Amino acid sequence: MILTVTPNPSLDRTYEVPVLERGEVIRASGERTDPGGKGVNVSRAVAAAGRRTLAVLPLGGAPGALVAELLDAQGIDVAPVPVAGATRSNIALAEADGVLTKINAPGPELTPAEEEALLGAVRTHSADADWIACCGSLPRGLAPSWYADVVARAHSGGARIALDTSGEALLQALRARPDVVKPNAGELSAAVGRPLSTVGDAVKAAEELRAMGARAVLASLGADGQLLVDGEGAWFGTARVAAVRSNVGAGDSSLAGFLIAGGSGPEALASAVAHGAAAVGLPGSVMPTPADLDPASVTVTSDVPVDLVLTEPVS
Repeated sequence: MILTVTPNPSLDRTYEVPVLERGEVIRASGERTDPGGKGVNVSRAVAAAGRRTLAVLPLGGAPGALVAELLDAQGIDVAPVPVAGATRSNIALAEADGVLTKINAPGPELTPAEEEALLGAVRTHSADADWIACCGSLPRGLAPSWYADVVARAHSGGARIALDTSGEALLQALRARPDVVKPNAGELSAAVGRPLSTVGDAVKAAEELRAMGARAVLASLGADGQLLVDGEGAWFGTARVAAVRSNVGAGDSSLAGFLIAGGSGPEALASAVAHGAAAVGLPGSVMPTPADLDPASVTVTSDVPVDLVLTEPVS
């Protein structure tokens, strides 16, 4: 069972538009409303693969009630922690050429009592978990050390933990030695404090995160592929993508694929790449089912192309 923890979930509304023009009335060609937040998306991807998952998350107000309703409709078990503030609502505008513009609300501020209730829910439900995936930004009211505390508690209970966050929350959590962290190129660059221009730069940055405490680093490098660096070495994975429809939740789908396949080694990386590639071809934050995957399009190699210049270098 994969337990997900999403401390700042959202209600995500995605509108497909021909082109985004500031100051103009834009008529959407399609729209979706989905439960959102990185951990929520991981649970959705795990459930879409037919695997067991439980989502722990604080929920409040009408948006929170709708998030719970939508998750229940997708057959996902939810352990809601009631909070006084309303769950945030986010908006994504997906243009026909694949460009995505996102507007993310800050979300409610959690009280000390609500924080303790959230930790208690994680503790209560983690006993049966093979993996705990802690994902996303921290809401107001939680200190940057919050994820580090969760990692330490998870390890003391014998669970493995995957972490997908950024900034100070990531840096502090590294000291607690999470089993895998999943930054994108921008988050990886920020963590080491320098730009990334090539895949080789990303490998070096991932090795630095391992030196800071991460046992493995699964890095999303956008259209260029994904990188896995752990104690056994480094692997690079790519997949053919016919057309990009929306990249909302693609990284979360990749993490789900990685954990579903065991959470270590090149086979898990291949699963991560297949899930991420399938996700970008679907509308909004729809998560891929096994029928959407194309494993034959995936290539994983230990001969990492270190000189490959990133399509979108991080400065």
